[in-house]
Formats: sequence, C-alpha cells, structure tokens
Amino acid sequence: QVQLVESGGGLVQAGGSLRLSCAASESRFSRYAMGWYRQVPGKQRELVAVISSGLTTNYADAVKGRFTISRDNAKNTVYLRMNSLKPEDTAVYYCNAQISLHGREYDYWGQGTQVTVSS
Repeated sequence: QVQLVESGGGLVQAGGSLRLSCAASESRFSRYAMGWYRQVPGKQRELVAVISSGLTTNYADAVKGRFTISRDNAKNTVYLRMNSLKPEDTAVYYCNAQISLHGREYDYWGQGTQVTVSS
C-alpha cells in the first residue's frame, strides 16, 4: 500500500503562485506515473497534470503554460508549481500514483489539499 501525503495548499490571491508537494512512501517511486487531479463540489475529479516514470508530462488545457509538474525521485516526491492562479483553479487537489505490475494496475490517492484563489 502506497501512502501519499500532499502539502502546500492554501489561500492565495488571483495572479499568485503556490507549489504543491506530494511525498510517497514507496521505494519504487521512480517506476510510478504520478499525477495531480482536482475536484470541486458537485463536479467530477479532473486531471490537472501527469508525469510518467520517463518524465513525459501532460497537462489539462486549462492549466497549460501556468502549471508545471515535476518529480524528485531521490525524495520520492512530486510537485505541482502553479503560477498565474485564477479563481477557477479553486479546488481540492489530489495526488495520484499509478503503476502496472505483473499485469495488474495499481492506483493510489492522497487525502487532498485545498487550494483557494480569491479574486
């Protein structure tokens, strides 16, 4: 069982920046695809950004050019740098870890961290 602990959320004014961190309790961290998702009440959880074990990244159109996902395998941590924040970025942000082992898919989630952007 992989444990994911997010941190770095908070309240920020529009135009500001935040950096989210997600620490994983997994020695095989470098083999996982890591992602950030977000959810607002009444809506489905949506993909924000993902980074593969090979460092390929992918972003939702709404955050391209403003958010950057990165990972530090030595620290078992994935980051989400969020710049030029907008009120519509307000959500609970969740860290996700995915890996395929022996033909099975494993999927883990953190507890979430609140990001609130004021106008």
